[in-house]
Amino acid sequence: MFVDTAKVYIKAGKGGNGAISFRHEIYIPKGGPDGGDGGKGGDVVFVASKDCDTLIDFRFQPKLIAEDGKAGSGQKSSGKSGKDLIVEVPIGTVVKRDGEIVADLTFDGDRQIVAHGGDGGYGNWHFRSSTRQTPKIAELGNPGEVYDAELELKLLADVGLVGFPNAGKSTFLSVVSNATPEIADYPFTTITPNLGVAKTDDHSILIADIPGLIEGASDGKGLGDRFLRHVERTKALLHLVDVYSEDAGKSYKDIRSELEKYSSELASRPEIVALTKCEGLDKELIDMQMQAILAQNPEAKIFAISSSAHQGLTEVLRELWQIIEATKHVDEPEEVAEEDEDIPVITLEVKEQKHRAHHNKYQLGERNSIKELGVDSDDDYIDE
Repeated sequence: MFVDTAKVYIKAGKGGNGAISFRHEIYIPKGGPDGGDGGKGGDVVFVASKDCDTLIDFRFQPKLIAEDGKAGSGQKSSGKSGKDLIVEVPIGTVVKRDGEIVADLTFDGDRQIVAHGGDGGYGNWHFRSSTRQTPKIAELGNPGEVYDAELELKLLADVGLVGFPNAGKSTFLSVVSNATPEIADYPFTTITPNLGVAKTDDHSILIADIPGLIEGASDGKGLGDRFLRHVERTKALLHLVDVYSEDAGKSYKDIRSELEKYSSELASRPEIVALTKCEGLDKELIDMQMQAILAQNPEAKIFAISSSAHQGLTEVLRELWQIIEATKHVDEPEEVAEEDEDIPVITLEVKEQKHRAHHNKYQLGERNSIKELGVDSDDDYIDE
């Protein structure tokens, strides 16, 4: 079952509490504080994997919770850090928090921390000084990030097929690639996106076929807004128009209008138009439909094809490959020149660090509270 959206509860691990502890050794009556720090909470990490192709698993496991850090202990022993939660997701997964994108995993092996674990609290060893020889304070561990996330899967393809229902998109994909979409002579045969790899002149083109669009698709009619996201990442669009349409120009214009309403960026992608089901038709009728489309867009590149008769397909694929090659390096980041000058590094001393995060300290003055944290007695210590 293909699932391209999911809602999950994400919670990173809480940091462990710092310890309040004092040395108790024979011949060392006043050993001083030795409470260790708490361990860091585990992160929630998403990893893109080519072995995943749907978000259905998150429908059955809607809670992703990382391990908490352990509390510190005596002898300046730090608590164990919480284990990170590694979650595999399909390539093309987008993670959103309150509508804002937190992570976008577009390549196999991409890793992104979607929720950071909390830092562990300082033990009382950090709060010693010449005037505070028996500090009975330590820090609580900080909580990890917690939020409800929205997951969206956007298929990664070179070419996206768009057009009205029953325009011949699935037939085209089944003929030029290894995909086996459902094909029938009624609208909305395709109800989930399909991917296929087409070969042309020793080149491979990844093509995405989405369910047919209708007027109002950009507003969600016919679930169009759910499916249009799957062609957002494509480098080119192949717009298929049924040659038997009453007005091919209007059919073309209506789909273009929906693309522009959904995303101006998507509508600006390079496009090829293909008149489908042209086998056995007079050239005069085909030319008339081409002129109707050119009246809407004089710069449109139009091909007359027949998927069932394998006519004109090679020319379309070659043209698509030329577009893909032309846009191949557009999104690659520019190399940043290395600078010879050294960047200064500022290091804080331990004494300066002890003043951090004073708002989450707790002070334990009662003897029974100290015992709970492992201190047997404080009779030999003088609090300031």
